[in-house]
Amino acid sequence: MKEFFKYVLATVVGIVAVSIIGFFLMFMIVGVLISTTEKQISVQNNSMLVLPLDRQIVDRNPDDPFEDIEIPGFETIKTVGLDDIKTSLDKAVNDDRIKGIYLKLSAFNGGMASAEEIRNMLIDFKGKCDKPVYAYGDSYDQKSYYLATVADKIVIHPLGSVDFRGLGGEMMFYKNLLEKIGVEIQVVRGPNNKFKAAVEPFMLEQMSDENREQQLRYMSSLWNHMLTGISETRNISVDELNTLADEVQTFKQGTGFVEIGLVDYAKYKDEVLDDMREIAGISGKKGIPVVSVTDYADVEVKGFSEKYSRNKIAVIYASGDIGMSMGGEAIFGDELGREIRKVRQDSTYKAIVLRVNSPGGAVFDSEVIWREAKLAAEEKTLVVSFGDVAASGGYYISCPADKIVAQPNTITGSIGIFGTIPNFGELMNDKLGITTDVVKTNKNSDLLTLTRPMTGYEKQLLENYIARGYDTFLSHVAEGRGMTKEDVDAIGQGRVWSGENAKEIGLVDEFGGLDDAVELAAEIAGVEEYRTISLPFLPDPFEEFFKTGTDNLRARFLKNELGEKYRYYEYWKKATSFNGIFARMPYDIYVN
Repeated sequence: MKEFFKYVLATVVGIVAVSIIGFFLMFMIVGVLISTTEKQISVQNNSMLVLPLDRQIVDRNPDDPFEDIEIPGFETIKTVGLDDIKTSLDKAVNDDRIKGIYLKLSAFNGGMASAEEIRNMLIDFKGKCDKPVYAYGDSYDQKSYYLATVADKIVIHPLGSVDFRGLGGEMMFYKNLLEKIGVEIQVVRGPNNKFKAAVEPFMLEQMSDENREQQLRYMSSLWNHMLTGISETRNISVDELNTLADEVQTFKQGTGFVEIGLVDYAKYKDEVLDDMREIAGISGKKGIPVVSVTDYADVEVKGFSEKYSRNKIAVIYASGDIGMSMGGEAIFGDELGREIRKVRQDSTYKAIVLRVNSPGGAVFDSEVIWREAKLAAEEKTLVVSFGDVAASGGYYISCPADKIVAQPNTITGSIGIFGTIPNFGELMNDKLGITTDVVKTNKNSDLLTLTRPMTGYEKQLLENYIARGYDTFLSHVAEGRGMTKEDVDAIGQGRVWSGENAKEIGLVDEFGGLDDAVELAAEIAGVEEYRTISLPFLPDPFEEFFKTGTDNLRARFLKNELGEKYRYYEYWKKATSFNGIFARMPYDIYVN
Protein backbone atom coordinates (compact mmCIF):
# COMPACT_ATOMS: atom_id res chain seq x y z
CA MET A 1 0.00 0.00 0.00
CA LYS A 2 2.90 2.32 0.77
CA GLU A 3 4.30 1.75 -2.71
CA PHE A 4 0.88 2.40 -4.23
CA PHE A 5 0.54 5.80 -2.56
CA LYS A 6 4.12 6.65 -3.56
CA TYR A 7 3.33 6.04 -7.23
CA VAL A 8 0.04 7.90 -7.01
CA LEU A 9 1.81 10.89 -5.44
CA ALA A 10 4.52 10.79 -8.10
CA THR A 11 1.87 10.74 -10.83
CA VAL A 12 0.00 13.70 -9.32
CA VAL A 13 3.24 15.69 -8.98
CA GLY A 14 4.10 14.87 -12.60
CA ILE A 15 0.72 16.04 -13.85
CA VAL A 16 0.96 19.28 -11.88
CA ALA A 17 4.49 19.91 -13.16
CA VAL A 18 3.48 19.31 -16.80
CA SER A 19 0.47 21.61 -16.36
CA ILE A 20 2.60 24.39 -14.91
CA ILE A 21 5.16 24.04 -17.70
CA GLY A 22 2.34 23.99 -20.26
CA PHE A 23 0.76 27.17 -18.97
CA PHE A 24 4.15 28.85 -18.69
CA LEU A 25 4.95 28.01 -22.29
CA MET A 26 1.51 29.10 -23.41
CA PHE A 27 1.83 32.56 -21.89
CA MET A 28 5.42 32.88 -23.09
CA ILE A 29 4.37 32.06 -26.65
CA VAL A 30 1.43 34.45 -26.52
CA GLY A 31 3.73 37.16 -25.17
CA VAL A 32 6.13 36.65 -28.05
CA LEU A 33 3.28 36.73 -30.55
CA ILE A 34 1.80 39.90 -29.16
CA SER A 35 5.19 41.63 -29.21
CA THR A 36 5.95 40.50 -32.76
CA THR A 37 4.75 42.66 -35.62
CA GLU A 38 3.89 41.14 -38.97
CA LYS A 39 7.08 40.79 -40.96
CA GLN A 40 7.36 42.51 -44.31
CA ILE A 41 8.71 40.35 -47.12
CA SER A 42 11.03 42.02 -49.59
CA VAL A 43 12.11 40.20 -52.75
CA GLN A 44 15.51 41.31 -53.96
CA ASN A 45 16.82 41.17 -57.50
CA ASN A 46 18.67 37.98 -58.50
CA SER A 47 16.80 35.88 -55.94
CA MET A 48 16.35 32.12 -55.75
CA LEU A 49 12.90 30.79 -54.89
CA VAL A 50 13.29 28.04 -52.27
CA LEU A 51 10.91 25.10 -51.96
CA PRO A 52 11.56 23.73 -48.43
CA LEU A 53 10.24 20.24 -49.14
CA ASP A 54 11.68 18.79 -45.94
CA ARG A 55 8.76 20.48 -44.19
CA GLN A 56 5.48 18.70 -43.61
CA ILE A 57 3.50 18.96 -46.85
CA VAL A 58 -0.16 19.92 -46.41
CA ASP A 59 -2.89 20.76 -48.91
CA ARG A 60 -3.44 24.23 -47.55
CA ASN A 61 -1.12 26.63 -45.76
CA PRO A 62 -2.41 26.75 -42.15
CA ASP A 63 -1.10 30.30 -41.60
CA ASP A 64 0.27 29.24 -38.21
CA PRO A 65 2.30 32.03 -36.53
CA PHE A 66 3.74 29.53 -34.01
CA GLU A 67 5.88 27.98 -36.77
CA ASP A 68 8.25 30.94 -36.80
CA ILE A 69 8.70 31.21 -33.04
CA GLU A 70 12.01 29.91 -31.70
CA ILE A 71 11.79 28.85 -28.04
CA PRO A 72 14.54 26.72 -26.45
CA GLY A 73 13.35 23.15 -26.06
CA PHE A 74 10.20 23.76 -28.05
CA GLU A 75 10.57 22.92 -31.72
CA THR A 76 7.52 23.63 -33.87
CA ILE A 77 6.30 21.45 -36.74
CA LYS A 78 6.91 23.51 -39.85
CA THR A 79 4.63 23.06 -42.85
CA VAL A 80 4.40 24.15 -46.46
CA GLY A 81 1.10 24.21 -48.32
CA LEU A 82 0.54 22.91 -51.86
CA ASP A 83 -1.52 26.06 -52.41
CA ASP A 84 1.48 28.29 -51.56
CA ILE A 85 3.79 26.25 -53.81
CA LYS A 86 1.37 26.58 -56.74
CA THR A 87 0.84 30.33 -56.20
CA SER A 88 4.58 30.99 -55.84
CA LEU A 89 5.55 29.06 -58.96
CA ASP A 90 2.87 30.84 -61.00
CA LYS A 91 4.18 34.21 -59.79
CA ALA A 92 7.83 33.30 -60.39
CA VAL A 93 7.31 32.56 -64.09
CA ASN A 94 7.28 36.23 -65.08
CA ASP A 95 8.98 37.79 -62.06
CA ASP A 96 12.40 38.95 -63.28
CA ARG A 97 13.67 39.10 -59.70
CA ILE A 98 13.43 35.30 -59.44
CA LYS A 99 16.28 33.63 -61.34
CA GLY A 100 15.67 29.99 -60.50
CA ILE A 101 14.10 27.39 -58.22
CA TYR A 102 16.00 25.66 -55.42
CA LEU A 103 14.51 22.36 -54.21
CA LYS A 104 15.58 21.75 -50.63
CA LEU A 105 15.35 17.98 -50.47
CA SER A 106 16.50 15.25 -48.17
CA ALA A 107 13.40 13.57 -46.81
CA PHE A 108 10.08 14.47 -48.44
CA ASN A 109 7.56 14.91 -45.64
CA GLY A 110 4.39 14.19 -47.61
CA GLY A 111 2.51 11.50 -49.49
CA MET A 112 3.12 10.12 -52.95
CA ALA A 113 0.26 12.10 -54.53
CA SER A 114 1.65 15.34 -53.04
CA ALA A 115 5.05 14.54 -54.57
CA GLU A 116 3.30 13.94 -57.89
CA GLU A 117 1.38 17.22 -57.67
CA ILE A 118 4.50 19.27 -56.91
CA ARG A 119 6.43 17.45 -59.63
CA ASN A 120 3.73 18.32 -62.16
CA MET A 121 3.74 21.95 -60.97
CA LEU A 122 7.49 22.10 -61.65
CA ILE A 123 7.07 20.52 -65.08
CA ASP A 124 4.44 23.16 -65.85
CA PHE A 125 6.77 25.90 -64.55
CA LYS A 126 9.63 24.72 -66.78
CA GLY A 127 7.29 24.68 -69.75
CA LYS A 128 6.41 28.36 -69.23
CA CYS A 129 9.90 29.81 -68.71
CA ASP A 130 13.59 28.96 -69.04
CA LYS A 131 14.49 29.43 -65.37
CA PRO A 132 16.46 26.46 -64.02
CA VAL A 133 15.28 24.07 -61.30
CA TYR A 134 18.11 22.93 -59.03
CA ALA A 135 17.71 20.05 -56.55
CA TYR A 136 20.04 19.45 -53.62
CA GLY A 137 19.88 16.96 -50.78
CA ASP A 138 22.35 15.72 -48.19
CA SER A 139 20.66 12.41 -49.03
CA TYR A 140 17.47 11.43 -50.83
CA ASP A 141 14.72 9.05 -49.81
CA GLN A 142 12.69 7.48 -52.62
CA LYS A 143 9.94 10.11 -52.65
CA SER A 144 12.35 13.04 -52.55
CA TYR A 145 14.44 11.47 -55.30
CA TYR A 146 11.36 10.94 -57.50
CA LEU A 147 10.51 14.61 -57.07
CA ALA A 148 14.13 15.68 -57.67
CA THR A 149 14.24 13.95 -61.05
CA VAL A 150 12.25 16.77 -62.60
CA ALA A 151 15.11 19.21 -61.87
CA ASP A 152 17.65 20.37 -64.44
CA LYS A 153 20.41 19.33 -62.04
CA ILE A 154 20.32 16.83 -59.18
CA VAL A 155 23.13 17.36 -56.69
CA ILE A 156 24.03 15.29 -53.64
CA HIS A 157 26.55 15.65 -50.83
CA PRO A 158 29.72 13.58 -51.53
CA LEU A 159 28.90 11.38 -48.52
CA GLY A 160 25.16 11.38 -49.17
CA SER A 161 23.06 8.48 -50.42
CA VAL A 162 19.99 7.82 -52.56
CA ASP A 163 17.64 5.31 -50.99
CA PHE A 164 16.66 3.23 -54.02
CA ARG A 165 15.37 -0.27 -53.27
CA GLY A 166 11.70 -0.47 -54.25
CA LEU A 167 8.61 0.01 -52.09
CA GLY A 168 7.79 -2.03 -49.02
CA GLY A 169 5.35 -1.88 -46.15
CA GLU A 170 5.26 -3.25 -42.63
CA MET A 171 2.31 -3.79 -40.30
CA MET A 172 2.35 -4.32 -36.55
CA PHE A 173 0.09 -6.96 -35.02
CA TYR A 174 -1.16 -6.74 -31.44
CA LYS A 175 -3.10 -10.02 -31.08
CA ASN A 176 -0.56 -11.72 -28.80
CA LEU A 177 -0.02 -8.60 -26.71
CA LEU A 178 -3.75 -8.20 -26.18
CA GLU A 179 -4.07 -11.85 -25.17
CA LYS A 180 -1.30 -11.42 -22.60
CA ILE A 181 -2.96 -8.43 -20.97
CA GLY A 182 -6.42 -9.98 -21.16
CA VAL A 183 -8.07 -7.72 -23.77
CA GLU A 184 -10.21 -9.01 -26.64
CA ILE A 185 -11.13 -6.81 -29.60
CA GLN A 186 -14.42 -8.17 -30.90
CA VAL A 187 -14.59 -7.48 -34.63
CA VAL A 188 -17.48 -7.48 -37.07
CA ARG A 189 -16.85 -6.66 -40.74
CA GLY A 190 -19.32 -6.06 -43.55
CA PRO A 191 -20.43 -9.07 -45.64
CA ASN A 192 -17.46 -10.51 -47.52
CA ASN A 193 -15.31 -7.49 -46.52
CA LYS A 194 -12.24 -9.73 -46.65
CA PHE A 195 -9.96 -6.87 -47.76
CA LYS A 196 -11.02 -4.58 -44.89
CA ALA A 197 -7.80 -5.07 -42.98
CA ALA A 198 -8.00 -2.22 -40.46
CA VAL A 199 -8.86 -4.76 -37.77
CA GLU A 200 -6.34 -7.46 -38.72
CA PRO A 201 -3.70 -6.27 -36.20
CA PHE A 202 -6.13 -7.26 -33.42
CA MET A 203 -7.20 -10.57 -34.98
CA LEU A 204 -4.11 -12.09 -36.61
CA GLU A 205 -0.38 -12.49 -36.16
CA GLN A 206 0.41 -11.71 -39.80
CA MET A 207 -1.28 -10.37 -42.95
CA SER A 208 -4.15 -12.28 -44.47
CA ASP A 209 -3.68 -13.49 -48.05
CA GLU A 210 -6.23 -10.90 -49.21
CA ASN A 211 -4.40 -8.06 -47.50
CA ARG A 212 -1.05 -9.15 -48.88
CA GLU A 213 -2.59 -9.36 -52.38
CA GLN A 214 -4.08 -5.85 -52.27
CA GLN A 215 -0.93 -4.29 -50.85
CA LEU A 216 1.24 -5.85 -53.53
CA ARG A 217 -1.19 -4.69 -56.24
CA TYR A 218 -1.25 -1.03 -55.31
CA MET A 219 2.43 -0.90 -54.31
CA SER A 220 3.37 -2.30 -57.72
CA SER A 221 1.20 0.37 -59.34
CA LEU A 222 2.89 3.15 -57.33
CA TRP A 223 6.39 1.78 -58.03
CA ASN A 224 5.84 1.31 -61.77
CA HIS A 225 4.46 4.85 -62.07
CA MET A 226 7.46 6.20 -60.18
CA LEU A 227 9.91 4.28 -62.38
CA THR A 228 8.21 5.51 -65.56
CA GLY A 229 8.60 9.13 -64.42
CA ILE A 230 12.25 8.65 -63.44
CA SER A 231 12.98 6.83 -66.70
CA GLU A 232 11.60 9.71 -68.78
CA THR A 233 13.61 12.43 -67.04
CA ARG A 234 16.85 10.52 -66.33
CA ASN A 235 16.96 8.55 -69.60
CA ILE A 236 17.43 5.24 -67.79
CA SER A 237 15.24 2.30 -68.81
CA VAL A 238 12.66 0.90 -66.39
CA ASP A 239 14.37 -2.49 -66.55
CA GLU A 240 17.70 -0.94 -65.60
CA LEU A 241 16.09 0.98 -62.75
CA ASN A 242 14.55 -2.22 -61.42
CA THR A 243 17.95 -3.89 -61.58
CA LEU A 244 19.45 -1.02 -59.60
CA ALA A 245 16.66 -1.33 -57.02
CA ASP A 246 17.16 -5.10 -56.72
CA GLU A 247 20.86 -4.54 -56.09
CA VAL A 248 20.03 -1.86 -53.46
CA GLN A 249 21.77 1.45 -54.05
CA THR A 250 21.13 2.84 -50.58
CA PHE A 251 24.64 2.27 -49.24
CA LYS A 252 26.60 3.90 -52.05
CA GLN A 253 28.02 7.39 -51.57
CA GLY A 254 27.82 10.56 -53.65
CA THR A 255 30.08 9.87 -56.63
CA GLY A 256 28.75 6.31 -56.90
CA PHE A 257 25.32 7.69 -57.76
CA VAL A 258 26.86 9.98 -60.36
CA GLU A 259 28.49 6.96 -62.02
CA ILE A 260 25.22 5.06 -62.37
CA GLY A 261 23.34 8.16 -63.58
CA LEU A 262 20.89 8.66 -60.70
CA VAL A 263 22.34 12.11 -59.89
CA ASP A 264 24.35 14.67 -61.84
CA TYR A 265 26.92 15.90 -59.32
CA ALA A 266 28.30 15.20 -55.86
CA LYS A 267 29.13 18.54 -54.25
CA TYR A 268 29.76 20.12 -50.88
CA LYS A 269 27.46 22.90 -49.70
CA ASP A 270 29.95 25.67 -50.55
CA GLU A 271 30.08 24.35 -54.13
CA VAL A 272 26.28 24.30 -54.21
CA LEU A 273 26.29 27.95 -53.14
CA ASP A 274 28.68 28.73 -56.01
CA ASP A 275 26.15 27.12 -58.37
CA MET A 276 23.43 29.29 -56.89
CA ARG A 277 25.50 32.43 -57.46
CA GLU A 278 26.05 31.43 -61.07
CA ILE A 279 22.31 30.91 -61.62
CA ALA A 280 21.45 34.18 -59.89
CA GLY A 281 24.18 36.11 -61.69
CA ILE A 282 26.04 37.10 -58.51
CA SER A 283 29.79 37.62 -58.66
CA GLY A 284 32.43 36.71 -56.10
CA LYS A 285 31.33 35.31 -52.76
CA LYS A 286 28.43 37.65 -52.13
CA GLY A 287 25.35 36.40 -50.32
CA ILE A 288 22.54 34.88 -52.36
CA PRO A 289 19.11 36.47 -51.94
CA VAL A 290 16.53 33.76 -51.27
CA VAL A 291 12.80 33.75 -50.63
CA SER A 292 10.74 30.81 -49.45
CA VAL A 293 7.50 29.86 -51.20
CA THR A 294 5.71 30.28 -47.86
CA ASP A 295 6.67 33.98 -47.87
CA TYR A 296 6.65 34.62 -51.62
CA ALA A 297 3.04 33.44 -51.92
CA ASP A 298 1.95 36.59 -50.03
CA VAL A 299 4.16 39.00 -52.01
CA GLU A 300 2.51 41.25 -54.56
CA VAL A 301 4.05 40.64 -57.97
CA LYS A 302 3.58 43.07 -60.80
CA GLY A 303 1.33 41.67 -63.49
CA PHE A 304 0.09 38.85 -61.28
CA SER A 305 -3.28 39.23 -59.65
CA GLU A 306 -6.44 37.20 -59.51
CA LYS A 307 -9.09 38.82 -61.66
CA TYR A 308 -12.20 39.81 -59.79
CA SER A 309 -15.33 38.03 -60.89
CA ARG A 310 -18.75 37.72 -59.39
CA ASN A 311 -18.63 34.06 -60.39
CA LYS A 312 -16.97 32.00 -57.70
CA ILE A 313 -15.79 28.42 -57.45
CA ALA A 314 -15.59 27.13 -53.90
CA VAL A 315 -12.61 24.95 -53.01
CA ILE A 316 -13.67 23.17 -49.84
CA TYR A 317 -10.90 21.32 -48.00
CA ALA A 318 -11.67 18.05 -46.20
CA SER A 319 -8.50 16.75 -44.54
CA GLY A 320 -8.02 14.24 -41.74
CA ASP A 321 -9.93 11.43 -40.07
CA ILE A 322 -13.70 11.70 -40.29
CA GLY A 323 -15.56 12.16 -37.03
CA MET A 324 -12.52 11.76 -34.80
CA SER A 325 -9.66 14.04 -33.77
CA MET A 326 -6.27 12.83 -32.58
CA GLY A 327 -4.59 16.22 -32.25
CA GLY A 328 -4.22 16.76 -36.00
CA GLU A 329 -6.61 17.68 -38.79
CA ALA A 330 -10.10 16.20 -38.58
CA ILE A 331 -13.37 16.29 -40.52
CA PHE A 332 -16.66 16.53 -38.65
CA GLY A 333 -19.99 15.87 -40.35
CA ASP A 334 -21.93 18.86 -39.07
CA GLU A 335 -19.09 21.33 -39.72
CA LEU A 336 -18.20 20.23 -43.25
CA GLY A 337 -21.86 19.61 -44.09
CA ARG A 338 -22.69 23.18 -43.05
CA GLU A 339 -19.89 24.53 -45.25
CA ILE A 340 -21.15 22.63 -48.31
CA ARG A 341 -24.73 23.71 -47.60
CA LYS A 342 -23.81 27.41 -47.37
CA VAL A 343 -22.10 27.25 -50.76
CA ARG A 344 -25.01 25.35 -52.29
CA GLN A 345 -27.42 28.05 -51.19
CA ASP A 346 -25.23 30.93 -52.44
CA SER A 347 -25.99 31.80 -56.08
CA THR A 348 -22.60 33.51 -56.59
CA TYR A 349 -20.91 30.11 -56.38
CA LYS A 350 -21.13 28.38 -59.75
CA ALA A 351 -19.29 25.18 -58.83
CA ILE A 352 -17.77 23.31 -55.90
CA VAL A 353 -14.45 21.51 -55.77
CA LEU A 354 -14.18 19.26 -52.73
CA ARG A 355 -10.54 18.51 -51.92
CA VAL A 356 -10.49 15.21 -50.01
CA ASN A 357 -7.45 13.95 -48.16
CA SER A 358 -8.81 11.38 -45.72
CA PRO A 359 -8.49 7.68 -44.86
CA GLY A 360 -12.10 7.71 -43.63
CA GLY A 361 -13.56 7.35 -40.17
CA ALA A 362 -16.99 7.35 -38.56
CA VAL A 363 -19.87 6.16 -40.75
CA PHE A 364 -22.39 8.60 -39.25
CA ASP A 365 -20.29 11.69 -40.04
CA SER A 366 -19.56 10.30 -43.52
CA GLU A 367 -23.29 9.92 -44.16
CA VAL A 368 -23.99 13.50 -43.02
CA ILE A 369 -21.37 14.84 -45.44
CA TRP A 370 -22.52 12.51 -48.25
CA ARG A 371 -26.05 13.89 -47.99
CA GLU A 372 -24.90 17.50 -48.29
CA ALA A 373 -22.59 16.60 -51.18
CA LYS A 374 -25.44 14.86 -52.99
CA LEU A 375 -27.76 17.84 -52.57
CA ALA A 376 -25.01 20.15 -53.79
CA ALA A 377 -24.40 17.99 -56.86
CA GLU A 378 -28.11 18.22 -57.73
CA GLU A 379 -27.93 22.02 -57.85
CA LYS A 380 -24.35 22.87 -58.84
CA THR A 381 -21.33 21.31 -60.49
CA LEU A 382 -19.44 19.23 -57.94
CA VAL A 383 -15.94 17.95 -58.72
CA VAL A 384 -13.86 16.07 -56.17
CA SER A 385 -10.07 16.30 -56.08
CA PHE A 386 -8.24 13.50 -54.24
CA GLY A 387 -5.01 14.19 -52.36
CA ASP A 388 -2.63 11.56 -51.00
CA VAL A 389 -5.46 9.37 -49.75
CA ALA A 390 -9.23 9.36 -50.22
CA ALA A 391 -10.38 5.96 -49.04
CA SER A 392 -13.30 4.33 -47.26
CA GLY A 393 -15.17 7.26 -45.64
CA GLY A 394 -13.05 9.56 -47.82
CA TYR A 395 -14.56 7.86 -50.88
CA TYR A 396 -18.00 7.69 -49.25
CA ILE A 397 -18.27 11.49 -49.10
CA SER A 398 -16.91 11.85 -52.66
CA CYS A 399 -19.07 9.49 -54.68
CA PRO A 400 -21.94 11.94 -55.45
CA ALA A 401 -19.56 14.11 -57.52
CA ASP A 402 -19.99 14.81 -61.22
CA LYS A 403 -16.31 13.93 -61.69
CA ILE A 404 -13.52 12.60 -59.48
CA VAL A 405 -9.93 13.68 -60.19
CA ALA A 406 -6.97 11.87 -58.61
CA GLN A 407 -3.26 11.36 -59.07
CA PRO A 408 -2.12 7.95 -60.40
CA ASN A 409 -0.46 7.36 -57.02
CA THR A 410 -3.37 8.46 -54.84
CA ILE A 411 -4.57 5.76 -52.44
CA THR A 412 -8.34 5.23 -52.67
CA GLY A 413 -11.15 2.67 -52.60
CA SER A 414 -11.48 0.65 -49.37
CA ILE A 415 -15.26 0.53 -49.82
CA GLY A 416 -16.28 -1.34 -46.70
CA ILE A 417 -17.38 -1.04 -43.08
CA PHE A 418 -16.32 -2.60 -39.79
CA GLY A 419 -17.20 -2.38 -36.12
CA THR A 420 -15.14 -3.15 -33.02
CA ILE A 421 -16.24 -3.67 -29.44
CA PRO A 422 -13.39 -4.23 -26.95
CA ASN A 423 -13.83 -6.69 -24.11
CA PHE A 424 -11.76 -5.81 -21.03
CA GLY A 425 -13.32 -8.49 -18.85
CA GLU A 426 -10.25 -10.73 -18.46
CA LEU A 427 -7.95 -7.74 -17.89
CA MET A 428 -10.20 -6.36 -15.18
CA ASN A 429 -11.14 -9.64 -13.49
CA ASP A 430 -8.02 -11.84 -13.75
CA LYS A 431 -5.22 -9.29 -14.12
CA LEU A 432 -6.37 -6.35 -12.02
CA GLY A 433 -8.78 -8.06 -9.65
CA ILE A 434 -11.65 -5.74 -10.54
CA THR A 435 -15.09 -7.35 -10.69
CA THR A 436 -18.35 -5.96 -12.02
CA ASP A 437 -22.00 -6.75 -11.45
CA VAL A 438 -25.09 -5.80 -13.44
CA VAL A 439 -28.66 -4.86 -12.67
CA LYS A 440 -31.11 -4.54 -15.59
CA THR A 441 -34.81 -4.31 -16.33
CA ASN A 442 -34.71 -6.27 -19.58
CA LYS A 443 -32.83 -9.19 -21.04
CA ASN A 444 -30.44 -7.05 -23.16
CA SER A 445 -30.29 -3.82 -21.18
CA ASP A 446 -26.52 -4.21 -20.81
CA LEU A 447 -26.08 -4.48 -24.57
CA LEU A 448 -22.47 -4.33 -25.85
CA THR A 449 -20.85 -3.79 -22.46
CA LEU A 450 -17.05 -3.63 -22.41
CA THR A 451 -16.66 -6.03 -19.50
CA ARG A 452 -17.75 -9.33 -21.14
CA PRO A 453 -17.84 -10.97 -24.57
CA MET A 454 -20.80 -10.32 -26.85
CA THR A 455 -23.60 -12.86 -26.73
CA GLY A 456 -24.61 -14.62 -29.94
CA TYR A 457 -27.71 -12.43 -30.10
CA GLU A 458 -25.71 -9.21 -29.68
CA LYS A 459 -23.22 -10.27 -32.33
CA GLN A 460 -26.03 -11.03 -34.77
CA LEU A 461 -27.56 -7.61 -34.16
CA LEU A 462 -24.22 -5.93 -34.85
CA GLU A 463 -23.61 -8.03 -37.97
CA ASN A 464 -27.04 -7.08 -39.34
CA TYR A 465 -26.41 -3.42 -38.56
CA ILE A 466 -23.03 -3.42 -40.33
CA ALA A 467 -24.45 -5.37 -43.28
CA ARG A 468 -27.07 -2.63 -43.74
CA GLY A 469 -24.34 0.00 -43.50
CA TYR A 470 -22.27 -1.74 -46.15
CA ASP A 471 -25.34 -2.05 -48.38
CA THR A 472 -25.94 1.69 -47.98
CA PHE A 473 -22.31 2.39 -48.90
CA LEU A 474 -22.64 0.21 -52.02
CA SER A 475 -25.88 1.97 -52.97
CA HIS A 476 -24.32 5.43 -52.65
CA VAL A 477 -21.33 4.49 -54.79
CA ALA A 478 -23.50 2.69 -57.38
CA GLU A 479 -25.78 5.72 -57.70
CA GLY A 480 -22.93 8.22 -57.85
CA ARG A 481 -20.79 6.27 -60.30
CA GLY A 482 -23.58 4.89 -62.52
CA MET A 483 -22.81 1.29 -61.62
CA THR A 484 -24.77 -1.63 -60.22
CA LYS A 485 -24.41 -2.60 -56.57
CA GLU A 486 -23.05 -5.95 -57.67
CA ASP A 487 -20.35 -4.23 -59.73
CA VAL A 488 -19.39 -2.02 -56.80
CA ASP A 489 -19.29 -4.99 -54.43
CA ALA A 490 -16.94 -6.81 -56.82
CA ILE A 491 -14.39 -3.99 -56.52
CA GLY A 492 -15.33 -3.13 -52.94
CA GLN A 493 -15.10 -5.58 -50.03
CA GLY A 494 -12.75 -3.12 -48.36
CA ARG A 495 -10.13 -3.36 -51.10
CA VAL A 496 -7.55 -0.56 -51.44
CA TRP A 497 -6.57 0.68 -54.92
CA SER A 498 -4.03 3.09 -56.37
CA GLY A 499 -5.43 6.01 -58.37
CA GLU A 500 -4.20 4.32 -61.52
CA ASN A 501 -6.05 1.08 -60.69
CA ALA A 502 -9.11 3.06 -59.56
CA LYS A 503 -9.40 4.78 -62.94
CA GLU A 504 -9.30 1.40 -64.69
CA ILE A 505 -12.24 0.09 -62.62
CA GLY A 506 -14.35 3.26 -62.74
CA LEU A 507 -13.83 4.74 -59.28
CA VAL A 508 -11.88 7.72 -60.67
CA ASP A 509 -12.56 9.75 -63.84
CA GLU A 510 -9.39 11.70 -64.59
CA PHE A 511 -5.79 12.12 -63.46
CA GLY A 512 -4.67 15.48 -62.15
CA GLY A 513 -4.25 17.78 -59.18
CA LEU A 514 -6.40 20.40 -57.51
CA ASP A 515 -5.90 22.95 -60.31
CA ASP A 516 -7.03 20.41 -62.89
CA ALA A 517 -10.14 19.75 -60.81
CA VAL A 518 -10.93 23.49 -60.64
CA GLU A 519 -10.53 23.87 -64.39
CA LEU A 520 -12.75 20.85 -64.98
CA ALA A 521 -15.42 22.23 -62.67
CA ALA A 522 -15.39 25.56 -64.51
CA GLU A 523 -15.67 23.77 -67.85
CA ILE A 524 -18.63 21.63 -66.73
CA ALA A 525 -20.34 24.66 -65.19
CA GLY A 526 -19.78 26.67 -68.38
CA VAL A 527 -17.91 29.44 -66.54
CA GLU A 528 -15.03 31.20 -68.30
CA GLU A 529 -14.21 33.93 -65.80
CA TYR A 530 -14.20 33.05 -62.12
CA ARG A 531 -12.26 33.30 -58.88
CA THR A 532 -11.67 30.58 -56.35
CA ILE A 533 -12.56 30.87 -52.67
CA SER A 534 -10.87 28.50 -50.22
CA LEU A 535 -13.17 27.19 -47.51
CA PRO A 536 -13.66 26.82 -44.64
CA PHE A 537 -12.08 30.14 -43.73
CA LEU A 538 -9.04 29.58 -41.55
CA PRO A 539 -9.66 30.27 -37.84
CA ASP A 540 -7.90 33.02 -35.96
CA PRO A 541 -4.59 31.46 -34.77
CA PHE A 542 -4.84 32.98 -31.27
CA GLU A 543 -8.40 31.76 -30.83
CA GLU A 544 -7.44 28.30 -32.09
CA PHE A 545 -4.48 28.13 -29.74
CA PHE A 546 -6.56 28.87 -26.67
CA LYS A 547 -9.24 26.44 -27.86
CA THR A 548 -6.79 23.53 -28.18
CA GLY A 549 -4.64 24.68 -25.26
CA THR A 550 -2.46 22.01 -23.71
CA ASP A 551 -3.60 19.37 -26.24
CA ASN A 552 -1.85 21.35 -28.96
CA LEU A 553 1.27 21.73 -26.84
CA ARG A 554 1.37 18.03 -25.98
CA ALA A 555 1.03 17.01 -29.64
CA ARG A 556 3.84 19.38 -30.64
CA PHE A 557 6.14 18.06 -27.90
CA LEU A 558 5.46 14.45 -28.83
CA LYS A 559 6.04 15.06 -32.54
CA ASN A 560 9.28 16.79 -31.72
CA GLU A 561 10.51 14.03 -29.41
CA LEU A 562 9.34 11.02 -31.42
CA GLY A 563 10.02 12.34 -34.92
CA GLU A 564 9.02 9.79 -37.57
CA LYS A 565 8.05 7.31 -34.83
CA TYR A 566 5.19 9.64 -33.83
CA ARG A 567 3.10 7.91 -36.49
CA TYR A 568 3.13 4.67 -34.45
CA TYR A 569 1.85 6.50 -31.39
CA GLU A 570 -0.77 8.24 -33.52
CA TYR A 571 -1.88 4.94 -35.10
CA TRP A 572 -2.20 3.27 -31.70
CA LYS A 573 -4.37 6.15 -30.45
CA LYS A 574 -6.60 5.82 -33.50
CA ALA A 575 -6.77 2.05 -33.32
CA THR A 576 -7.72 2.01 -29.65
CA SER A 577 -10.48 4.56 -30.32
CA PHE A 578 -12.22 2.25 -32.83
CA ASN A 579 -15.23 1.69 -30.62
CA GLY A 580 -18.22 1.77 -32.95
CA ILE A 581 -18.92 1.58 -36.68
CA PHE A 582 -16.27 2.86 -39.10
CA ALA A 583 -15.62 3.25 -42.79
CA ARG A 584 -11.87 3.64 -42.64
CA MET A 585 -8.81 2.52 -44.58
CA PRO A 586 -7.12 -0.64 -43.33
CA TYR A 587 -3.96 1.17 -42.25
CA ASP A 588 -1.93 4.33 -42.73
CA ILE A 589 0.51 4.09 -45.65
CA TYR A 590 4.02 5.52 -45.53
CA VAL A 591 6.49 5.24 -48.41
CA ASN A 592 10.18 5.78 -47.63
